[in-house]
Amino acid sequence: MLKKQRLRMRRHTHIRKHVSGTPERPRLAVFRSNRHLYVQLIDDEAGRTLTSASTLELRNESGAASACNIANAARVGELIAERAKNAGVERVVFDRGGFRYHGRVKALADAARKSGLQF
Repeated sequence: MLKKQRLRMRRHTHIRKHVSGTPERPRLAVFRSNRHLYVQLIDDEAGRTLTSASTLELRNESGAASACNIANAARVGELIAERAKNAGVERVVFDRGGFRYHGRVKALADAARKSGLQF
């Protein structure tokens, strides 16, 4: 397991060399654990998080123990797009965090795009 984690961190470091958030176009950072999915809009120049969303919020709504599936990832994508619009953000830079672009990460990105975020 440590080797998988080390390889993911290596991919993430390579991605972060090229991806950086600005006030006009913040970074949409994704972290995927076994149980939950976390998303943040980050302004790297100021070093602050503009808004965030996660499946933890959905767990409180539905009462399910495990909230990490494709359907809930799509709901988190819609939620982060709505919060981004409220913060005045329409364009973002997508940071998949070294995770492969499929499954939950892809569902989140597609739902965010469908809800109006541009990346």
